[in-house]
Amino acid sequence: MKQLHECISENIQIIKDDLSEIISKFQFRDLKKGEYLLMSGNKCREMAFIESGYLRMFDLADGKEITLWIGSNSSFITSLSSFVFETPNYWNIQAVTDCKLLVISRQAHFELLKRFPKWMEFDNLLLARSFALLEQSMFSQLHTTAQQRYQVLFEENPAIFNHVPLQHIASMLGIMPETLSRLRKNLSRPIS
Repeated sequence: MKQLHECISENIQIIKDDLSEIISKFQFRDLKKGEYLLMSGNKCREMAFIESGYLRMFDLADGKEITLWIGSNSSFITSLSSFVFETPNYWNIQAVTDCKLLVISRQAHFELLKRFPKWMEFDNLLLARSFALLEQSMFSQLHTTAQQRYQVLFEENPAIFNHVPLQHIASMLGIMPETLSRLRKNLSRPIS
């Protein structure tokens, strides 16, 4: 719970007792590699904080898996529209590695929003970051090359390449696995 405590307190100023009560609403959950946190078509009734491991959000289109996002340590993951509006979810959320999660139910989350203005402030930050991430992803797909997208991901999260299969990373970057392999090979060569 230390990581969750740090994540919240680094983003908002909150008194210790309120933070302790908020964190008490999260439950530990282990998810083994390949297990699902959420399957498409179901309503999302919980949000998870990733203490360790990697989860991917993906969909199946014409028999192919399309990875939208890969979450790792100290990030939150949920199907946002389903969680907020109680609609069927579009995405699958699956463990890419063994994961340790802290999970809060939708009901507990919304009760905290009513009781703690600081939790509302933190929730608003999460929403804003989700939209910013979506904007960055859309802009990146439209206005950057595959090499640029790869370089940004490698600079921001090099560990992902040691834990997540390359086909998932390639899908998230909007490229074929062969292209990702070629980029990695070309960029690892020393410049003469």
